[in-house]
Amino acid sequence: MTEVRVAFVDAYVLRPSHSGVGVEVLVLRRGPKGRSPGSWETVHGHIESGETPVQAARRELREETGLEPARLYNVSRVESFYRHRTDEIVLIPVFACLMDGADGVRTSAEHDRAEWLPPSQAVARFSWPRERRALEDVLSILGSGEAGLLEDVLRVS
Repeated sequence: MTEVRVAFVDAYVLRPSHSGVGVEVLVLRRGPKGRSPGSWETVHGHIESGETPVQAARRELREETGLEPARLYNVSRVESFYRHRTDEIVLIPVFACLMDGADGVRTSAEHDRAEWLPPSQAVARFSWPRERRALEDVLSILGSGEAGLLEDVLRVS
């Protein structure tokens, strides 16, 4: 029987643009070893045993980029996909990490490149359609760098 489980998190990383208008989005390119080499993605990873999705989002951000968010948001969105090799449907809570500047991105062994891009370029760069769709929601909420009327409900820290 096919199982459904919360197994991964996605964390979209935003910083104020250098122009002072809007935000830039961090995109990561997968390295030559591992799955989908050369594909571009957001911060993405497993939820470890005993970990909450919020804890996993913070840990994955730190592991994949060396960054700590100034503010962390629950985007109120859950992605899903079917893993045919394990016959399971995986749910992925989506988070947004707002940085105050964050010029010093340190990539992990999973990635060989990181770039800050304007949102339209980030959308075009993401390899996975679910990431392109989710980024639209992230930007509709946080594209100005603030969550506005949703701040009290969506801000985690």
